[in-house]
Amino acid sequence: MEFLSRLLGTLITVVIAVGASAGIWVVANLIVNQVKIDWSRYRALTLGLLGFFGGVLLSGNLITRYSGPADGALAKFGYWVWLPLLTGLGAAAVGYFLGRVEAPTTRLAIGAGGLAALGVFAGAMVRNQYRPEIEIGWLAVCTIVGAAIAAVPALLRRRSPVAGALIGAAAGWVVGAWGVPDHGAGSAGWTIVAMAVPPALIGARLALGTIPGETHRSLIDQRARAIVFIGPALLFIFGALVVPALRTLLLSLKSRDSSEFVWFDNYADIFRDENSWNPANWTDTFTSRLFWIGLILLVAFVILGAMGRRQTGRTVELGSPSMGPLVVGGFLVSLAVFSTVRGTIANNLWWVVVVTLLSTAVGLAIAVLADGARFEKVAKSLVFMPMAISMVGASVIWRFMYVARDSSTEQTGVMNGIWVGLGRLSTGEKVASTLLVAVLIITLAAGVIRRVADRNWIGAGIAVAVGIAGVLVLNWLWNLLDPEALRIVVGVVISLVFVGLVVAVARALVKRTHARAVLPGVVALALGWFLIRYWQIIGGGVGGQRVNSGGRQVPDPINFIQEPPFNNMWLMVVLIWIQTGFAMVILSAAIKAVPTELIEAAKVDGATTSQVFWRVTLPQVGTTIGVVVTTLMVLVMKVYDIVQVLTNGNFGTQVLANNMFNETFSNRDFGIGSALAMLIFVSVLPIIYMNIRRMQKEA
Repeated sequence: MEFLSRLLGTLITVVIAVGASAGIWVVANLIVNQVKIDWSRYRALTLGLLGFFGGVLLSGNLITRYSGPADGALAKFGYWVWLPLLTGLGAAAVGYFLGRVEAPTTRLAIGAGGLAALGVFAGAMVRNQYRPEIEIGWLAVCTIVGAAIAAVPALLRRRSPVAGALIGAAAGWVVGAWGVPDHGAGSAGWTIVAMAVPPALIGARLALGTIPGETHRSLIDQRARAIVFIGPALLFIFGALVVPALRTLLLSLKSRDSSEFVWFDNYADIFRDENSWNPANWTDTFTSRLFWIGLILLVAFVILGAMGRRQTGRTVELGSPSMGPLVVGGFLVSLAVFSTVRGTIANNLWWVVVVTLLSTAVGLAIAVLADGARFEKVAKSLVFMPMAISMVGASVIWRFMYVARDSSTEQTGVMNGIWVGLGRLSTGEKVASTLLVAVLIITLAAGVIRRVADRNWIGAGIAVAVGIAGVLVLNWLWNLLDPEALRIVVGVVISLVFVGLVVAVARALVKRTHARAVLPGVVALALGWFLIRYWQIIGGGVGGQRVNSGGRQVPDPINFIQEPPFNNMWLMVVLIWIQTGFAMVILSAAIKAVPTELIEAAKVDGATTSQVFWRVTLPQVGTTIGVVVTTLMVLVMKVYDIVQVLTNGNFGTQVLANNMFNETFSNRDFGIGSALAMLIFVSVLPIIYMNIRRMQKEA
């Protein structure tokens, strides 16, 4: 019953929201229709609605007397609606007479005096606990600043600034009288003044105008129609984004409990806090293996770039052999820096670099490889599927994959199961054959799928038969060989693969096709490291094993999300897994939109498939890549759910959004929490600016 009650309440809320939105839109159109029919009626309706909503703001927030709770539906409705009706009728009367009277002095008396009277009445109704303690200095500063800011556009257009200055002064007065001071100890007289001045200024602004003629009314009708359509959206953005952002900015300049202004002390405290930014160990970067590997790759980039410059005149260009070492080397060096410069801000930058780069690169690779394939839709659907999972759900899934159990029990996490299994195999200990059987089945399944895609049914049947026979033979060998012999057999097979990769690299270098040497070279480096550990040339095996105090080898699982600093990388994997599908879909659509004439012309000129991609396709989708990158950067800067679920910011994984939540709602420090929120906001502004500039250039 409770579930049905909540469901019914949700449905009622949705119906009311949709009905209210449609009703407001219809009423707004009916009001705009009065512009040409009856100007005084149009003025009365518009000001009446504004007065009604002003009363709703006061009464709905229980700011005025006689608007509190009451017993019975009718009483509650009466307590809530009486003030909006009075303010609405009063404002409508002012609008009606402004639409009739043409004398400037009379119009000023009606506009400023009539709306000021409504303000006096509303101010007299304000409850004691909401009366502001007016500070004359702040009130004057806010009013003058508001008037000056609003007058600037008119001055730039060489028009009279009075109208804009009056509206700006009204807004500044509201901030200075109600936003800055404390509430509860103010006098009744100052409260009435604080409430009466803004409507008086607005009324004076309305009185400055004159009753328009037919031509001017037609222009107003056109502009009003545009406002009717975009006004609700702008109002929602203003109420849901602009106002909270301004309030957050104000809170970030105040103390912990918002009792006094501390100005920029909160921001200074953030950067002084070692948990936010700690570069003390930055020199450890130069002792990191990642740094030296990256440096070697950058040296390779310099060598390849110099060779390429002799041939093409360019050190770096898309698809050149120097491109890979440059990107991978720079990436590894950045990882070395982020692993030594610690803190919340460094973690956020780390997330931006890794998630944005890998999600975009992997998404682009999948989009290119799947383009035109027989099972393209199925493959893309599988890659896109994680996008349907919430951040929290994905984090829970990966938490189970990362879990590390005690060395005395069997590992249930996928990652540690593989790691411990490799460790046992490399040290000659006999383990379950499930891992190798799975690898064999996956490899053969790929061959079967390829033959089915080519409609080679006989080949697919042979592959299935070979797969079954391979599993049986593997199981027989597993039971026949002792652990050490099995280790040697597996090691010899992997070593042969390594030799084949080295031969492929050597052939590519001899033929001076350097681009074809990059991928097998990278794989050979990784496999070479694996073999060095596997044959125990360095270390005691691949991993997943350690010698205990009794001299016996036991499983050694990895605490993926608890061992800093690279536990941050394992958290990033979750977001990469989710967002790769997004990047793939957007980039795939862009690739399919590349004109086929360009691709065919490149092929006619003798370009290879690789050259077509790097020199034709990629430049054409460059704008889309920029959109994907900037979108991911904005998303990553405010990442929260993954960190909250997996570590809650512990073990050196804290990020800005999670830190903001903890400071605000756990530590009750609204100053620091608001300052962290503003840092997130400011950090995404350059990205938004880049997007706007790019769209302007395209237009």
